[in-house]
Amino acid sequence: MRIAYLDCPTGISGDMTVAALLDLGVELDTLQRVVDSLRIPGIKLHAEEVMRGGFRATHFRVEHPEQHAHRHLTDIIQLIDRSDLLTDEQRSLALSIFRLVAEAEGRVHGMPLDQVHFHEVGAIDSIVDIICAAVGFDILGADEIVCSPLPPGRGTVMIAHGECRVPTPGTAELLTGVPLADVAIEAELTTPTGAAIVRSVVERYSEGWPTMSVQAVGCGAGTRDFKERANILRIVVGESDADPSGDEVVLLETNLDDASPQILGYTRRKLLESGALDVYTTSIQMKKDRAGIMLSVICDPEDADEMESIIFTETPTLGIRRQTIQRRLRRRATFTVDTEWGPVAGKVGWRDGEPAVFSPEYDDCARIAEAYDVPLKDVYLTAQAEFLMNADVDVDDLDEDDEGDDEHDCGHDHDHSHDHGHDHGHDHSRDHSHDHDHRHDHGHDHD
Repeated sequence: MRIAYLDCPTGISGDMTVAALLDLGVELDTLQRVVDSLRIPGIKLHAEEVMRGGFRATHFRVEHPEQHAHRHLTDIIQLIDRSDLLTDEQRSLALSIFRLVAEAEGRVHGMPLDQVHFHEVGAIDSIVDIICAAVGFDILGADEIVCSPLPPGRGTVMIAHGECRVPTPGTAELLTGVPLADVAIEAELTTPTGAAIVRSVVERYSEGWPTMSVQAVGCGAGTRDFKERANILRIVVGESDADPSGDEVVLLETNLDDASPQILGYTRRKLLESGALDVYTTSIQMKKDRAGIMLSVICDPEDADEMESIIFTETPTLGIRRQTIQRRLRRRATFTVDTEWGPVAGKVGWRDGEPAVFSPEYDDCARIAEAYDVPLKDVYLTAQAEFLMNADVDVDDLDEDDEGDDEHDCGHDHDHSHDHGHDHGHDHSRDHSHDHDHRHDHGHDHD
């Protein structure tokens, strides 16, 4: 599996992203031809080798005539549709980035999507950055893109609406759900375009490099040269032997001997409603022979902080253990079988080279059991038998479901209340500057 890791010690911007992709081998001539296909006169792309903090990197900039247009999303769509060189994948990614910016601006200014004006991101240089980034990532061909926590930066910048603290309101909206890092540099380190690119291409976040064999490193330079650290975005590309059906999740655990069943039940429901992949309790034996409950939560890494906050708010815990673990998943799809009592929906799960399994949905089975006065287990067994007799089922023809769902996704209410006799104790473990007309001093060129 081919992995690209965005290492962002001084944030990310559109021009730094394109520069890193060029440093990895994307051809400048290829990007120039795509930009020419937009039929905007006078745009010339430049790339040169520079030094930042004593390290070599590629710097990318866009030369264009002066322009003052403030564009709407429909204008951007029409502009992109002019190109006869963009592939469907490249066009889709570019539009996804612009739509994220439009949605963020719409929330900030309280206006419908079709009325949002693109200011800084509507400038020609930022439009070019986004389109070139979309083309570059498509050429890179990574199966998974991972990103480090992003530093937004510090201080203030001037935007079309006046002076704003970093991150600007639009950027703050775009950074929703993205892990952040505090870097003591007085500059806007993560720009709106950079944040939108990350939100569009990144599948997960990691403070450390993913497990992989490194093949290439591309270094993209910001415009400014900071004294605190090298102003460079690195895109690290490598191959991983990891099973593509696997991912990383966070396991949160806490031991409780003073929470009522009602509190635990309410907390469990709230965690699941907030996006937890699974929540379960285990009966444990704590020190001094106290009976207790271990509350366990499995969630996506980006949701871990929110899950911890819910546990601290809703339970009397004094501490929560957190660990990142590897998870292996069956690919899954919704499937319906016909039984003598009627249709039963369920989930088909499969892995390459292994037979598929079918898990009937509890609600369907319970409904049939009550309506026809038959044992629930008989309905389950009949539905599974019907699936096995469907020899013509081709899993490759099924539309896969989102693998981020509960890993037990088969309609059952898993309680996992097992008495393992664990003695866990009661301690509850535990400056990249813009160089254009919009007066941004971002340290990253042109967002």
